[in-house]
Amino acid sequence: MKILVFNAGSSSHKSSLYDINGQLPATAPEPLWEAEADWTKTQGKTDLKITAHGKTTEQELDTDTRTEVIDQMLKTLWSGDQKVINDLSEIAVVGHRVVHGGPDFTTSVRIDRQVKDDIQKLAVFAPLHNPADLEGINAIEQIKADMPQVAVFDTSFHRQMPLEAKVYPGPYEWYEQDIQRYGFHGISHQYCTRRSAQILGKDIEELRLVNCHLGNGCSLAAIKNGRSIDTTMGFTPLEGLMMGTRSGSIDPSILLYLEREKGYNADKLDQTLNKQSGLKGVSGISSDVRAIRKEMQAGNERASLALAIFTHRLRSAIGSMIATLGGIDVLTFTGGIGEHDQELRANACENFGFMNLKLDQQKNNTSPVDTDIATVDSAVRVLVVHTQEDWEIARECWRIVKQK
Repeated sequence: MKILVFNAGSSSHKSSLYDINGQLPATAPEPLWEAEADWTKTQGKTDLKITAHGKTTEQELDTDTRTEVIDQMLKTLWSGDQKVINDLSEIAVVGHRVVHGGPDFTTSVRIDRQVKDDIQKLAVFAPLHNPADLEGINAIEQIKADMPQVAVFDTSFHRQMPLEAKVYPGPYEWYEQDIQRYGFHGISHQYCTRRSAQILGKDIEELRLVNCHLGNGCSLAAIKNGRSIDTTMGFTPLEGLMMGTRSGSIDPSILLYLEREKGYNADKLDQTLNKQSGLKGVSGISSDVRAIRKEMQAGNERASLALAIFTHRLRSAIGSMIATLGGIDVLTFTGGIGEHDQELRANACENFGFMNLKLDQQKNNTSPVDTDIATVDSAVRVLVVHTQEDWEIARECWRIVKQK
């Protein structure tokens, strides 16, 4: 069964093609074909990178329109040096990452007219992403109208959180208006939960796990019996941890002050909180931890402060998740920062020594993939897991097709 995965960003698009023969494999196989399109660098142009047959080719497209980019990207599947199939009919199903599923989509679903309408209605919650997801869905329909398609929602993994974790302490009418904590990065949290149990050879139902997805966007999830019972992101991906360019949680009265005293409007607040805050805002340098660490070595105090705030808030959030779980068996790090920054992992874990959490510094310093980096006598297992959202989407597609 060949499964094509679409993972649309606000100004990028990633795709993978998997081939599953027989039973679903326990670990992620290498995709037959991968594509990455990015139109952030030059207006009217798109950088396209295709990987197939062990080789990667790059080209520049004379368009930054998503539908045109997708069309040219897909043609490499069945033509040219990167060809891996003869035509689209060889693909059994296309799976789409959809950022916001609202209160009703608690699991992945086959896409039909109603589902598309619902995704469009939910664009009010994710205006940069849900419309982009719909463009991908429509692009496939235009090429092959009867192609089965599946929506895999980034919010679904968190939909079973208890009410005390979902409902904001404002007027109850907010909850009745669907203003609630949804959580995000659910596809990554779901993958890392299962993969962590595999690495340890444990039953997922037995584990109390805190998963730390740390990249340009950051969130934690408290997972018990394989289910998310709390997470740091909320109504939008802005809540929670300090991130690359996002502030994370702040006192709401700051926004009232900026509006009343400094003349900020909604658009300026949005730009400030989402694009000019976080690591970039405090450091004044970059949202990239590597660039900030370089400046720290040169004695830049704001760079040091940015990472100190990031670490402080991460530790606090981990502690909160542990309290929600009533203890912890596994602490997992994933995402670009979580997988590659050994110093941050060590600093995050340092304050949990009172729980007999002990890192094997030699293992940690090698930034291993899918490995336990805790000492043998540590009371908490500490893992580094390479998250694979595309494979998790493919798994969901396989499950839904097999249910037919």
